[in-house]
Amino acid sequence: MSFIEIFILAVGLSMDAFAVSVCKGLSVGKMKAKYALIAGAYFGGFQALMPLIGYYIGSQFAELITKYSHWVAFILLAIIGANMIRESFSKEKEEASASFSFKTMLPMAIATSIDALAVGVALSLSLGDASIYPPVLIIGLTTFVISAAGVKIGNVFGDKFESKAEFAGGVILILVGLKLLLDGLGVFGG
Repeated sequence: MSFIEIFILAVGLSMDAFAVSVCKGLSVGKMKAKYALIAGAYFGGFQALMPLIGYYIGSQFAELITKYSHWVAFILLAIIGANMIRESFSKEKEEASASFSFKTMLPMAIATSIDALAVGVALSLSLGDASIYPPVLIIGLTTFVISAAGVKIGNVFGDKFESKAEFAGGVILILVGLKLLLDGLGVFGG
């Protein structure tokens, strides 16, 4: 995968964290830089950790499914993307507390990064001999920046962007999965 493909994947993955960060920004009265940094650190850290875990889990089974790896990667990303799109149309609004404590942030960071675990499995099948560490770093840093910005955006603009971000993230993940599938089928000479 190229840097651009990994960056686009990172942006797609970060949209759940962005949506939650926007909610966190809505919940605080007076914006402080530490709120953005805390959200960025939690969400970026877990978005980096989960694909790493998924990669090592997927690596254990790669030999069994290498022949179908492009299909597995596509199906995982398509399911995650479709779920994000479905959630973007949900009428239920998530309530976010104004707390940035460990017990508040940890469950949200885990919940928003579960899809990154599945992406890590997909990466184990599509990276070949390439290292997992550059993609993990790109995913973590991208999510850090987008989440930190989400807190500020939520504080300033309210919830206008939450569902649009989730929808865009879902579309991006489906498109990345489709690209991996077409590469695996040899459509792009891959």
